[in-house]
Amino acid sequence: MGFIPGPTDPFYELMQPPADETPAQATARQKRELDAQRVNDRIDDMLKEERAQAKKSGRSVVKVLLLGQSESGKSTTLKNFRMRFAKEEWEQERDGWRSVVQLNVVRSITTIVRVVQAEINGDTHADDSDDQESVITVESNQSETLKFTEKHQLLMIRLAPLVSVEAELKRRLGAGAEPPQLTSMVATPFDTPHENPGRRRPAEFSVRSWKDVIEQEQRSTLLSDGSTACDTDSTTTVMAGCKDDMKALWQDKAVQQALKRRKLVLPDSAGFFLNDLDRIATRDYVVTDNDIVRARLRTVGIQEYRLSFKNGPWDHTKSGKASGWEWRIFDVGGCRTLRSAWLPYFEAVNVIIFLSPVSVFDQRLDEDRRVNRLEDSILLWTAICSSRLLAKTQLILFLNKCDLLRRKLKRGVKVTQYLPSYGDKPNDVMSVVKYFREKFRDIQKQHSPEHRSVYIYPTTVTDTEATGLTLESVRDGVLRENLAASQLI
Repeated sequence: MGFIPGPTDPFYELMQPPADETPAQATARQKRELDAQRVNDRIDDMLKEERAQAKKSGRSVVKVLLLGQSESGKSTTLKNFRMRFAKEEWEQERDGWRSVVQLNVVRSITTIVRVVQAEINGDTHADDSDDQESVITVESNQSETLKFTEKHQLLMIRLAPLVSVEAELKRRLGAGAEPPQLTSMVATPFDTPHENPGRRRPAEFSVRSWKDVIEQEQRSTLLSDGSTACDTDSTTTVMAGCKDDMKALWQDKAVQQALKRRKLVLPDSAGFFLNDLDRIATRDYVVTDNDIVRARLRTVGIQEYRLSFKNGPWDHTKSGKASGWEWRIFDVGGCRTLRSAWLPYFEAVNVIIFLSPVSVFDQRLDEDRRVNRLEDSILLWTAICSSRLLAKTQLILFLNKCDLLRRKLKRGVKVTQYLPSYGDKPNDVMSVVKYFREKFRDIQKQHSPEHRSVYIYPTTVTDTEATGLTLESVRDGVLRENLAASQLI
């Protein structure tokens, strides 16, 4: 039986037609609802079939959602899950990430090139790129004179081929992917969609899912003898030829000053890749686990992966009713324009792993520059905790990006300047994380419809070893609770 909203239901207001709806708009809305219902019915049929198969095999299913705002670490957490618990598939996909890593490198370099070119030309804006990370505006110290020479002009010329490489990589990775036309946004999945009145930022390059991209890359690079075609790949050849110039650009003092002056925020992983160009920008480059974990590839679709677990040593079941567990992990887009798509996945969800980055207290959302990122994360967490539909769902909170918090505090950023409630507590990582832990726990206690516990972990999900241990703890805790709920122990 499907979920039926009522006046006290959090979905009720969202599902009401607009008061000023015209007949034509009503017809279009009803058609969309009918199409959505057909899709929903197909999904229900598939789920029934999967449940029947799971019951027949004796395998229990745990549905896990990874939730959080954009760039909170959801996709990186999913990668860690697969690297830890699906090693065979992970190894098979490794070569498919090569072009993704290359795109990360080239995109950062072309962004920096545009900064330098804008400085040389005296432009106050350089926001004609199609990537969010490339939006560059002068925000401070306009009078400072940066010394650019003929050497920098030559670098601009020598690095120009990377623009074509970037376009080719995007074409290759995004072939067949048409991002949905999203014109409205919501703060939480329970809100009524609304237009963003603020200045729209250029849409970041995105694909529907990793799976399609990686499989396509594997097919395109695999030769008939089982070897790969990486050494003959033109993009790899161009990058190898530009390696020294890329290093010179990244390490140049005037360039670094220009990045600070323009307050350019590159992705967190940019420094990791650009500091390792001697390894990555080569014809024989081999992708590592750390490369894959840090490689950014924005997805606008829902990603689903399945993991299989055997019962742990804590399982004292003698009945033989369960032969193991299958986890179905869903990674959904965290941008405000994508959150309304979360709703169908809340039904029958067992576990929500919510990621809240602790380093963003002084940052704003890319999709809405009026909104503080920490405020957005708290609002989203409150909505999830408050939902009666999710009242029995196990909640796990990752206070993520502790490494970036440490760097920020080391630079002298004072938390209390942005969070007056922090008071005169020590401005160190342990104290700040403890403060956030208490605040998020209090929200859960105050807003949960029913009594339940929340498990909170400070994390840096790019640290694969530490995250692997955390995920093992999460796995064991989740399976214990689900065994108990199934009355198997």
